[in-house]
Amino acid sequence: MSEALARELKALFARGADTPLPDGAFDALALRVFEHQHAHNAPYRAYALSQGRTPASVRHWTDVPLVPTTAFKALPLVCGAPAPAAVTFRTSGTTAGERRGTHVVQDVELYHASLRSAFRHWVLPDGARLPLLRLVPSSEELPDSSLSHMGATVEEALCAPGGARLVDAAGGLDGRAWEEALAHAVEAERPVLIFTTAFALAAALEHLDRRDVRVGLPAGSRLMETGGFKGRRAAVSRDALRAAVEDRLGIPATHIVAEYGMTELLSQFYDPVLRTGGAVRGVFQGPPWVRTRVLDPDTLREQPAGVTGVLAHHDLANLHSVSAVLTEDLGVARADGFELLGRATGAELRGCSLTFEEIERAQVHRV
Repeated sequence: MSEALARELKALFARGADTPLPDGAFDALALRVFEHQHAHNAPYRAYALSQGRTPASVRHWTDVPLVPTTAFKALPLVCGAPAPAAVTFRTSGTTAGERRGTHVVQDVELYHASLRSAFRHWVLPDGARLPLLRLVPSSEELPDSSLSHMGATVEEALCAPGGARLVDAAGGLDGRAWEEALAHAVEAERPVLIFTTAFALAAALEHLDRRDVRVGLPAGSRLMETGGFKGRRAAVSRDALRAAVEDRLGIPATHIVAEYGMTELLSQFYDPVLRTGGAVRGVFQGPPWVRTRVLDPDTLREQPAGVTGVLAHHDLANLHSVSAVLTEDLGVARADGFELLGRATGAELRGCSLTFEEIERAQVHRV
């Protein structure tokens, strides 16, 4: 069953993120994915049984038990044996001694199929093949980083030759190489795609500011940025970053795409600014094989549109781990997607904490 389902999902992803997936079809697939995970993911099965949830009793995807991201730090949430795995992703961990969330990826092609379709849809909707300027460490340097793996996959599958890696394994900027890469793009009159975190982008822009360097990158150049600052430096607002990108690089706001991804998910979300020419921005959209809900932090009931809650994602690409993931991110449902408001505090996550405690108790009595 799992091999046939994986093939079906890969074919779905390959059709592209612009191919609608009706609610009924998503629901049918989600229930089959839950059946697979209930049968083969022992910790998750124990948790589901503790809540009285089985494939026979779950009638709709919204009833599939949610797992908080904190559980990925404590349990091997994988179908079958955790090793050998195609790849294992781990969260960065910002505190010494902090346990890192671990996502074991049994079928990396399933991940790649989701990634390629969504990236092409939101970042390369014009079909451009551009050299990639990476302000993210390589996957060789950080093999357990999902973002580094994402950059390598995008570069190989969707980009033109002639790109450059501009930071070291610790994320330190090679300022000279950064300036040379920009100058080469301008001289060759060839647009580029800059792939970066917000943290690295702020450092790269500060370097240009200190050197009083401004470039006008060729028309069609674009930038994808993701992530926050995680306490490593004073945060810079997204609006301020966009303004600095326009000033120092000449990339207009219509070509600056924000991405939201998680180690615990194999699909990503994007600001649709490039597809809409700026008519829709400031929200995130995911591919049709993902459904996102905004939940009350106490009760985990779905919030009305426009009301703040915690985000829960149901990602069919997570076939071999857990598809229903409860985040620690606050958001608001909008007509065109969801708005991301930042991380919730511990006090705001009472319902999520209770869910994790239930998972730990279920693990003790593992079936």
